[in-house]
Amino acid sequence: MAECPADFNLLDDAVRECPFRYFQTIREQSPVYFMPELQAYYVSRYEDLRYVKKHPELFSNDIYTYGNRGGSARNIAEKYRSEHGWRRVSTLQRTDPPVHTHYRKLINDAFTVARVRKMTDYIETTVNDLIDQFIGQGRCEFMSEYAIPLPCTIIADQLGVPRSMIDDLKQWSDAMLAPGGGFVDDAQALECGKLVVEAQHFFASVIEARREQPEDDIISDLVHTRMQDAVTGEQRLLDMYELMDLLDQLLTGGNETTTNAIGSGLMLLLQRPQTLAQLHAHPDQIRGFIEESLRFETPVLHLWRAATQDARIGEMDIPKGSLIALGYASANRDEVVFSDGETFDAARQKAGAHLAFGSGPHHCPGSALARQEMFSTFHILLQRLANIRLADPQDPFAHVPSNFLRGLKSLNIQFDVAQRERYLPGLSVF
Repeated sequence: MAECPADFNLLDDAVRECPFRYFQTIREQSPVYFMPELQAYYVSRYEDLRYVKKHPELFSNDIYTYGNRGGSARNIAEKYRSEHGWRRVSTLQRTDPPVHTHYRKLINDAFTVARVRKMTDYIETTVNDLIDQFIGQGRCEFMSEYAIPLPCTIIADQLGVPRSMIDDLKQWSDAMLAPGGGFVDDAQALECGKLVVEAQHFFASVIEARREQPEDDIISDLVHTRMQDAVTGEQRLLDMYELMDLLDQLLTGGNETTTNAIGSGLMLLLQRPQTLAQLHAHPDQIRGFIEESLRFETPVLHLWRAATQDARIGEMDIPKGSLIALGYASANRDEVVFSDGETFDAARQKAGAHLAFGSGPHHCPGSALARQEMFSTFHILLQRLANIRLADPQDPFAHVPSNFLRGLKSLNIQFDVAQRERYLPGLSVF
């Protein structure tokens, strides 16, 4: 008997570990599917997703005003945050143009392609620093020893936070995201709330220090910049609530998805020894491999919108107030756009048409930095390490429990040393 969408549940461990058959079934049978476990309409096809993103007047990012996105765990964490720290306000992620545009301008300069090009040597140095720490051992737990610390180090440097606090940044970032992922209980949600408030108080101290003594970092820029008030039209400084929300998004966006993408990229190579050998022999193909890995193992499965009025997506009527899940991971395998989309092809033409970084006004502001971190990673890793292999050939590639993020729990590898000396090719992905 043929499978149908009702045969799956994204919160079941087996489905969560490999959700792609579920998404394919939705695309084939019910492209806009009301997913009971998420209480949202799941948009599974590429063009439908692009339609939603092009019409913020119908499908708003402000899901707390127009929809009902919450849940027990998230509410517990948010309540603790509001009572002991700074409550959440909407800046980048949960706003629509023109409000979103005002906030977006504040961070655009930090992550431009031109600026990321200038960071190439610095990123390559950071990559080599991390490899130096484990290359002599012939093995490593790749997620904790490389995929997590690389983007954490870089975002710490950009924010002006000491590198000694990288472990704290990761813990805080996880706590900011976990309550919305559907796999924490009430007690864990409360702990997440406490960690978020701990992060807020740390950043509050940094903010006050930068008010008195600015430095060359993003926090200094945000503290001293002025934006046009959406109500009065006057130029003003950001208040503490806005600063906290922006730092929340910069921290989580600056490390979680890049960590997941780097880990998934290496996993794909370990699953495909011929592709790994091909990239070893032809590093000029790494750029295409990165785009295909982002398409095939999209680090964010979906993000949310809410219907501001009765609307229609494809053949589905969407009632006002409904939550909508934009299925990036599904759209990136849509066979109409990506021929044989369920097959990984490192030489795929136009793999860069994927939506892993979103599209339109909410296109990920850190996408250029993420691409460079991945590009430098695989260029240097494949130059310095040889015969990369799984420490356990039966590794199940288990993922961190989440209904919207996709990242490995761990990835234990072994390798031979190809080049002990540092490798600094000075290669930009752009």
